[in-house]
Amino acid sequence: MPLPHTMNLLILGRGTSGLDVVRWALAHPERVSSITLYGGAQSGPTPETLELERAGVTCVFGTEDVEGSYDVCVASPGISEFSSFFASARAHATQVMGEPEFAWRLSPERWIGITGTNGKTTTTALTAHLLESAGIDAEPVGNIGDTPTSRVDHRAPDGWFVAELSSYQLATTEELHPRVGVLLNITPDHLSWHRSHEAYARAKCRLFRNMGPRDLAVVDVEDEGAQQVLPLIEEGDRRVLSLGLADAGGADAAFVRDGVLTVRLAGVETALVRTDELKIQGAHNWLNALAAAAAALFVGADAAGVRAGLASFAALPHRIEPVGCVDGVRYFNDSKATNTDAVEKALTAFPTERVVLLIGGSDKGTPLEEFARTVMDSTVGAIVCFGAARGRFLEAFRAAEGASAVDLAEAENLRDAVDVARTLAEAGDVVLLSPACASFDEFSGFEERGDRFRSYVSELAASDPSER
Repeated sequence: MPLPHTMNLLILGRGTSGLDVVRWALAHPERVSSITLYGGAQSGPTPETLELERAGVTCVFGTEDVEGSYDVCVASPGISEFSSFFASARAHATQVMGEPEFAWRLSPERWIGITGTNGKTTTTALTAHLLESAGIDAEPVGNIGDTPTSRVDHRAPDGWFVAELSSYQLATTEELHPRVGVLLNITPDHLSWHRSHEAYARAKCRLFRNMGPRDLAVVDVEDEGAQQVLPLIEEGDRRVLSLGLADAGGADAAFVRDGVLTVRLAGVETALVRTDELKIQGAHNWLNALAAAAAALFVGADAAGVRAGLASFAALPHRIEPVGCVDGVRYFNDSKATNTDAVEKALTAFPTERVVLLIGGSDKGTPLEEFARTVMDSTVGAIVCFGAARGRFLEAFRAAEGASAVDLAEAENLRDAVDVARTLAEAGDVVLLSPACASFDEFSGFEERGDRFRSYVSELAASDPSER
């Protein structure tokens, strides 16, 4: 159903996505006859909402009981489709959707959508970088930074949106139709929002529901979670590219052959760069690079531009980001790794170095038995558990086979964990902050956690004579 030419608009939530929809609506009085913002049960006025009210927006706080009648409701991603707030809005609005769906209906051409439990941000940034490197205008939007709605009016002619899309954002999509959709992986996450892993996985698959033979679905066929939903993605006449470290065969595939990233589209192979030419580390990043390259090549990027972009792309902040060297020990910030699957992938970046792993924070309650076995089978030589979750992680590691060969320690907070790690690390080792937990026991988010880690390592490096 298209958006009405003129609509009275309801917005749920006063976060970034909600406020960006409000700002777009204020800039388009020819499309929007009224704007109503419901902040939620725990909300109250802020200087920003007072300014919006002066501009004509009706703001309602302290309740989730929606009143009135609306043509379109745009719900913020933090509001579950199973919540009473969402249900109340659905009873009072003809259409209810998330912000990316709203942006797509405003500007439906030239979208690349990227989802997965881990790796979305790196792959989104890299895809946009490859397109730009090949001379094609592209802008990363979605969870990576700017909302697509905030950029709709500023899109370059023939430019591409490369959208990082979470399960929250995809769960309510109906018409979203990217030219390329990428599914990197699926592991259990966000179960409190989706109610079940099955619902979480189905939400990811909604990225592909409107795609057909002229589009390209890129799916990691070696990921167990993605394998389970692959039949849903392959339904009908969708064109699916098999992504993996090994060549899965078929006309469309992306893989590593003899150490070279290779993409095959419609039977035609393009050899790109060697894995050791990439600045991003780990086998999981080879997969991210292959997915980005396949997407870029499919929409028209030339191979030379893609090669140049792959070789020049550097690690993003908080994603196995090198942050310094102290006493011959290299430190890496992987604060974005807020679940166990992300930690397992990060460890593949260090196949030969001894790793001192910093893990902990705000506990997500994830099962740890299998994870602990995987860590013990890696190059981890020492583990420092810190924060609110440290006790449960220590217990799991102590119970794992092979624990006697690994130094186990604990610390109250992140700074203490770094100090403990210094006593366990020797020259040539790697200290890796890859916490497998949220950060809210100590920080406002993974960004602040990573920034504090980087800052402390820089402080230590500045006092290390060998690094001058």
